[in-house]
Amino acid sequence: MNTDGLTRKKFIKQTMNVMGYGLLSSTLPGTLSAMETGADYKITDRLVLKNVRLETGFTKDDFEVTGTKTELYVIIIENGKIKEIAPNGNIAGTIDAKGYLMLPAMKDMHIHLDKTYYGGPWKAHSKRQRSVKDMIALEEKIIPELLKKSTEHAERIIELLQSKGSDFARSHVNIEPTSQLNSLKNLYKAIERKKDGFGTELVAFPQHGLFKSKSESLMKEAAQMDINFIGGLDPYSIDGSVEKSLDFTVQLALDYHRGIDIHLHESGESGLKAVQYLINKVNENPVLKGKTFLSHCFVLGSLSEKTLKDTCEQLAAAKIGIISTIPFGRLIMPIPTLYQYGIKVMTGTDSVVDHWSPFGTGSMLQKANLMAQLYGYSSELELSRCLRIATNDILPLDQGGNQQWPKAGDQANFNLIDASCSAEAVARNSDIKALYHNGRRVFSQV
Repeated sequence: MNTDGLTRKKFIKQTMNVMGYGLLSSTLPGTLSAMETGADYKITDRLVLKNVRLETGFTKDDFEVTGTKTELYVIIIENGKIKEIAPNGNIAGTIDAKGYLMLPAMKDMHIHLDKTYYGGPWKAHSKRQRSVKDMIALEEKIIPELLKKSTEHAERIIELLQSKGSDFARSHVNIEPTSQLNSLKNLYKAIERKKDGFGTELVAFPQHGLFKSKSESLMKEAAQMDINFIGGLDPYSIDGSVEKSLDFTVQLALDYHRGIDIHLHESGESGLKAVQYLINKVNENPVLKGKTFLSHCFVLGSLSEKTLKDTCEQLAAAKIGIISTIPFGRLIMPIPTLYQYGIKVMTGTDSVVDHWSPFGTGSMLQKANLMAQLYGYSSELELSRCLRIATNDILPLDQGGNQQWPKAGDQANFNLIDASCSAEAVARNSDIKALYHNGRRVFSQV
């Protein structure tokens, strides 16, 4: 929204209409009564917070890290970035952070914003669908109805993510004959309305099978639109050919300078073959290194120790990342091993209250908590490290306890959390008190 030449009254009215009063109250300093006087008010891009709790180091005994040290600071923000971190004190016009812990904003790196029940009536999952193919058949029936409110529901789920501390999402978007490009176009509207408080990357996703649903031409159209990644789905079990499906996906990414993010649910021989074939294609096209990801990649949870080791070495060399939703049950993904080999690991909330699953709180902090429980990470140091999967690898302290975030010049994307340190925030899934995106408060329950 362009604010040039607006009076304060007009700005307030427009902002409240578009984003709600909670965001407005954080972008305009001063008291509510001052805002209500009707006088013109000059909008500035400066924000000062006092009593902000930052982690400064670890306490240790002769055996382990026993705690996390913190201190209170003043954080000065200008033009969406942290300009200065100063000693704590009373400065006129500051916002009182009340001693809440400042942690990086969360990043939801695998979600489907374009198709959700969230924001509408409750509906549980049906047991009639037992496979991915069953779900494709279901989607072909229900998508026309979902599209009627997909923009509205996408906005509501973005608001949910913000309330849980996330200011960014990588969203897969259906590209298939049933919805054509309408899922993408509807999502564009939601993203535009929320862009001041939320960032996105988009994956053009042939959910009904690239060749199975004859989506090739639609994918080529989508690749030329405002998207970031070319997606894919189970190349063997859905499309019948690992080579044909991945060749098309890789070439499309190369032709339009996009990244790759493929859903791979397949396990067994076909799953491993898909991983190895993609590794070879990326090595043949080094421009795709660091821009290629496998979502889910369940096959990694069923490999022998030696095969897993060899595969991890190859994934790391090709700079292919893994995006796991951290499933629990009989399949345990080898996330600690992936980290050990230096593979980029991310997570996301995936399906949040939709026809695939009735679950999902929208909380990335909860994902970090789940990871800690699954792999037995209960010490101060281990718990603090688990935060990385929720923040896309941004941690306040490095392994040795040296302060590395925040620093002057960093983008002002952060949470204020009711916790004494990262370890407590992960272990207790602590309350998000406020979320700031580019220096603007976009959620608050203070």
